[in-house]
Amino acid sequence: MSTRARDTASPLRLLVAASGTGGHIFPALAVVEQLPTWQIEWLGVPQRLEAKLVPDRYPLHRVAMSGWQGSPWQKLGSLGQLAWATLQVQRILRKGRFDAVLTTGGYIAAPTILAARSLGVPVLLHESNCLPGKVTRWLGRFCRLVALGMAETAEHLPGAITCVVGTPVRSEFYQPQPLPADLPIPEGDPLIVVMGGSQGARGLNRMVAACAPAWLEAGAWIVHLTGGSEVGIPSHPRYRAFPFRTDVAALLQRATFAISRAGALSLAELWATATPAILIPYPFAAEDHQYHNALAFVERGGGVVMRESEENLALLRQTALAWLAQPQVVAQMAANLKATALPAASKAVAHLLQEICRDSAR
Repeated sequence: MSTRARDTASPLRLLVAASGTGGHIFPALAVVEQLPTWQIEWLGVPQRLEAKLVPDRYPLHRVAMSGWQGSPWQKLGSLGQLAWATLQVQRILRKGRFDAVLTTGGYIAAPTILAARSLGVPVLLHESNCLPGKVTRWLGRFCRLVALGMAETAEHLPGAITCVVGTPVRSEFYQPQPLPADLPIPEGDPLIVVMGGSQGARGLNRMVAACAPAWLEAGAWIVHLTGGSEVGIPSHPRYRAFPFRTDVAALLQRATFAISRAGALSLAELWATATPAILIPYPFAAEDHQYHNALAFVERGGGVVMRESEENLALLRQTALAWLAQPQVVAQMAANLKATALPAASKAVAHLLQEICRDSAR
């Protein structure tokens, strides 16, 4: 039974379960941007990124939940934690009388899906990665719908109802953004944007720092988002390093190409801005999912992928130099990305939520 008898005069109420990293949180934020009349509340985990991004926008509930790694005893403890978290989410759902749940996967998704299923609240799960996470594989069949960032993901979810929509990104990625005033890059000069990501950036940053002198000598500007791990950053007027920036849309729109990890959100932002990329997946990502993401990007003609290693320093250096010397090659990759992009993902997921609520009210 649904937690709520539907009053058609009142706003629809949505519980968003998105926690941990920007890859989970930002797509959910992009979707709820498209639901201005809905009442939104958020479900997260204590001491994670959502504590900085969400409370100024939406009420935030916190439930302790962690992963399934470790010894058999640790996994047994995780099972107990899941049971307790599911009970807590049930209470939140009952009290809030929510019409639907949106989750983007991760630890918090498991108790949320189980609690919503037990109460008859429809769940839309969005899976951004090419290789879906454990929660999506295990519990996707209990959701009303699993929206996919990439078509390849469907083959891993035989029991779920799926729909390919792309990965939602913030609206500014689809609207022209001016280059920030603190980056006076002359028109026509090549720009390499390096996105190390908020996790696991150290190895990529070492590779870029070792190769950067050759790219600077070739006339390039480099804007390097280090994720806070600055390893041997060169001192040069055309090399600008920052732990992070909020104007990534403007940087990618101006970039000649990017060098990036292969998290699903980063790839979606590259797709949205048609930015070719040299992808260096985080080598310790769960089940090597970043490498699978990168392969999907490369298969669409958007760039190349290489492993993080000292042996690939020369390959990284020469690939970027070749791209700087051959703008027509880069332009073709950008055209490939434009042709394969799914630009309305945020609106598509919002529309699916509206359809789910309409169907549940019948």
